[in-house]
Amino acid sequence: MILVTQREWGRRAGRRLTATAFSPGHVVSSGFVALSPGWGQGIVYLRRPIGCRPGGVISLSLKLWNPRARRMLLSVLLLALLLLPPSSWAVSPVLHTDPIDLTPPVRESLQLFYNLNFDAALKIQQQVALEHPSDPMAWDFVLTTIIFRELYNQDLLDTTYYAHNSFLTVKREVEVPQATRDHIEYLTAKVLQLADAEISANPRDANAYFARSYAKGMHAVFITLVNHAFAAAARQGYSARNDAETCLKIDPAYADAWMAIGIQRFAVASLPGWLRVIVGFMGMGGNKQEGLNDLWKAADQGIVTPIESRTILSLFLRHDRRYPDALRVERGLAKEYPHNYLFCLEVANLLKDQGQGLDAIAAYKQVIADAHRPKYFVDPRLELAWFGLADTERGYNMIEAAAFGYTEAASQPDSSDWLRKRAELAAGQMDDLLHRRQQAIQMYRAVLTPGGDQTKAAAARAYLQFPYVGR
Repeated sequence: MILVTQREWGRRAGRRLTATAFSPGHVVSSGFVALSPGWGQGIVYLRRPIGCRPGGVISLSLKLWNPRARRMLLSVLLLALLLLPPSSWAVSPVLHTDPIDLTPPVRESLQLFYNLNFDAALKIQQQVALEHPSDPMAWDFVLTTIIFRELYNQDLLDTTYYAHNSFLTVKREVEVPQATRDHIEYLTAKVLQLADAEISANPRDANAYFARSYAKGMHAVFITLVNHAFAAAARQGYSARNDAETCLKIDPAYADAWMAIGIQRFAVASLPGWLRVIVGFMGMGGNKQEGLNDLWKAADQGIVTPIESRTILSLFLRHDRRYPDALRVERGLAKEYPHNYLFCLEVANLLKDQGQGLDAIAAYKQVIADAHRPKYFVDPRLELAWFGLADTERGYNMIEAAAFGYTEAASQPDSSDWLRKRAELAAGQMDDLLHRRQQAIQMYRAVLTPGGDQTKAAAARAYLQFPYVGR
């Protein structure tokens, strides 16, 4: 007889899940229902609840009893199969996701990705894509990691920049290497081509529609933040929503598809009227609460998008100043991924926005302290934490401390030019308030360095003529 011990994750009763066998033989649940001969993966049908995360992959430990008991069990199972109607023999399980999403290499790569170890994640994902060259989802993972690695390197994943609509009107110059841009465009086109081919071969391929939706959504994020191409991004987001809705019509339990729908619904409802005219969305409906509800569906039931959906939920809740709700989501993410620098940083950002300045200062300092612990974070962008800390201290009239924080932000070697020049300007202002005029002049001149971001140049020139006297 075979006893099965559940060790990690599972699904509710009556649903299917993927299991990995570590011993030869057959995999069965304690209530019986399915067989999986030999080594590898099989499907276990549960009769009783196992209180675990929906959509999770579980590991099973197998214990084989004596050969006689095993033969008896197999005889019973074979008899049960013979008694089933022939039409049920060939029924294959519906996973509500591309099978590649459940493979150990992909799951490992996603854990690395969520800890911001982009290079290690990409190495695994590229190998998976080479082994599955015609699977659009395999290439989707590569595309996503390359996009978010570049956004991280450009300091574009600090949500303070786009938590409010001001980023829609502030043109930020982002110097992404042309080779990186070309590679992202190539991968996007590749995924769309592969997905189109699968849809042509099978118009009811839910996985293909989701893969195409996912690629469009990721590309829309990139061109929004890097190019400020709002019209093109909005239309691409709408197309991603259409694909996601088609996916759900084919498979209503395909929970990951709700993410694209939720993003588009919330985003359209949040757009100013003038921007709706520009992107051609006048008369097109959006609903913030429905969008949030859709994102919760993906977060609670999805297989590929739960972490992404929770991250977006936190951003949208912050956008609407629902700080307690955003903090609950973000603290959950930081607890689950304590080595994700951005999740920990976002908790401090939300505390600051909520008006808990002293708690925010403590949180920023903790993030900076953790960043100096060996291998605690992967490539922490300390300019973001130093700038947030300095801004908060400035609000509490801690001018000396704020001057130090802004100077530290400006001096980080990997800081984007956009953030560095803002930090230099703010440091100069603090130096003026501290009557350190020569240091202030030095900072203002740094802001005027030719090339790169010039949005603060006019202010720096003004302060070179007249010292800053505000707060």
